[in-house]
Amino acid sequence: METPFQAGNYSLDGGADKRTCQTGADLKRPDRRFPRIYGIPGYIQAMDDLSTPADLPVIPLVDAGQGGPPAVAEAERARFTDLFRAGRDHYGPLFLGLGDRLTKRWLADCPTPYRADLDACAAQLDHAGVYMLNLSYEWSCTTAVGRPPSGRGNRMLRTLDWPLHGLGRNVIVARQGGGAGDWLNVTWPGFVGVATAMAPGRFAAALNQPPMKTCTTSCWLDWAIERTRVWRRRLMPPTHLLRLAFETCPTYEAAKTLLTETPIAVPAFFSLSGTAPHEGCVIERTETDAFIRDGGSAAIANHWVVGPFTGRSRGYDSPGRFARMEASRDGVEDGFDWVVPPILNPTTRLAVTANAATGGLRVRGYETAGAATRDFIL
Repeated sequence: METPFQAGNYSLDGGADKRTCQTGADLKRPDRRFPRIYGIPGYIQAMDDLSTPADLPVIPLVDAGQGGPPAVAEAERARFTDLFRAGRDHYGPLFLGLGDRLTKRWLADCPTPYRADLDACAAQLDHAGVYMLNLSYEWSCTTAVGRPPSGRGNRMLRTLDWPLHGLGRNVIVARQGGGAGDWLNVTWPGFVGVATAMAPGRFAAALNQPPMKTCTTSCWLDWAIERTRVWRRRLMPPTHLLRLAFETCPTYEAAKTLLTETPIAVPAFFSLSGTAPHEGCVIERTETDAFIRDGGSAAIANHWVVGPFTGRSRGYDSPGRFARMEASRDGVEDGFDWVVPPILNPTTRLAVTANAATGGLRVRGYETAGAATRDFIL
């Protein structure tokens, strides 16, 4: 009988070559060949000791199984509490309370299969924030898909930027289940959707946010207008659609079809990386239409590339981040040498490399001062 994974109890002694797991189970060092990692609930990740200081915290691997995000929030309660406390400090309790009520009302008529998960996560917190922060897409991101120098499969490179403190130090990797198989979610306790994930042997994918539509001369007024429009739409949030893809789509092509054809509540950019070198695309989405850059290699930041739209720019230097990623995506080795300005900036909170063909996943958390975690290497 397998011993359940116990979060947060890893210790490292002597770097990547001497690892012990203080979970009460005498687990052998896992075979690093995919897919045997899935037979070990408490897979002990390797650490790149040369990349980040040894005193930084470890990114845990949480075996959520079929319990999903509520199980992750329960297993990582300290991170869950710290993250949503940071959200409360950032937005203020009054704004969070109002946002929670409006978001919950909208979700009541929204065609998402994950309302119960949101309710369960909210029940574990003693203040407002779960509903609003789950549906807040105020981040900016830089993502690319393409053939890696090794020539093995297709690879996704990804950073996520958001000025909310705590996202970097509280990032986790959750092993979650679904009808199409197990997958790895690079996420945070209490977050119900998916922003970045990989299903070994199937695909990796990530979500970027397009620019805000321009209606007036005021950024805040444009934001309010767009929020009002969203609340009038009864469509699935993009982060929930991306989770649905990982749970139900057995192949890259199935995920591509789902992400292209399903109506969504707000525009979104989906990056999708399969297991064959040619399986890579960026899907630029409006609520009902799609503009696809296919062929195996593409990059995206936070502006439309093929979609005939404009809007208010998001994040730090979207054109510069896009150009840098386009120039480096196919030539850099696995790791984080590509995370340089302007891709790296004061709001960067997460960097990921993922290869669904090899099962390789690397994650690093950032805060304003720089790296906030040791490297997670699978």
